[in-house]
Amino acid sequence: MLTDTAQVWAWLGEVPDPEIPVISVVDLGIVRDVALDGDEVVVTITPTYSGCPAMQVIAEDVENALRARGVERVRIASRLSPAWTTDWMSEAGKAALKSYGIAPPSQQVIDISGLKHGVKRHAIQQPDVACPHCGSSHTRLTSQFGSTPCKALYQCLDCREPFDYFKCH
Repeated sequence: MLTDTAQVWAWLGEVPDPEIPVISVVDLGIVRDVALDGDEVVVTITPTYSGCPAMQVIAEDVENALRARGVERVRIASRLSPAWTTDWMSEAGKAALKSYGIAPPSQQVIDISGLKHGVKRHAIQQPDVACPHCGSSHTRLTSQFGSTPCKALYQCLDCREPFDYFKCH
C-alpha cells in the first residue's frame, strides 16, 4: 500500500499538459491535492477554465501515470471552486513556458472577492509582456485570442516575432 503522497506528487510532476507539453499538470497548478483514502489515491484537479476540453485527457493521463507505477486504486476528483488562477503556476512552469516560446503570465491575479457595490472600478490595464524570444518588453497585443482560450497573441516590435502569452486568470 502506498503511504507517501510526496511520491505521488513527484510522479504527477512528470505528467505533461496535453496542450502545452513542456509544462506538467502540477507546475500548471491543475493538480490541487493528493490524498490517501485507505488504499485509494485521490487526486483533485481544477480546470484552467470552465469547459476546458483537455480535462478529460488530463484526468486519464493522471490515472494512467499512477497505474503505470503500481497504484491500483485511483480516484480523480474535480474541484471548481475556487476557480483556477495563473497564480497557482510554479516558477519552474513559468520558466518552461518561456523557454518554449510562450510568454508566462506577467501579473498576479487581483482578488476581487471583497468588492462591494459602489466601489469605483478602474479600467483593466494591459500587462507588460516580455518577448520570450529576445526579452524585449517592446511588444503589442495583436489578438485576445491565441492558439488556445488561455492565451493571447502578441508580437515583439523589436525582433518582429509573434508569440503566445499565457493570460492571467
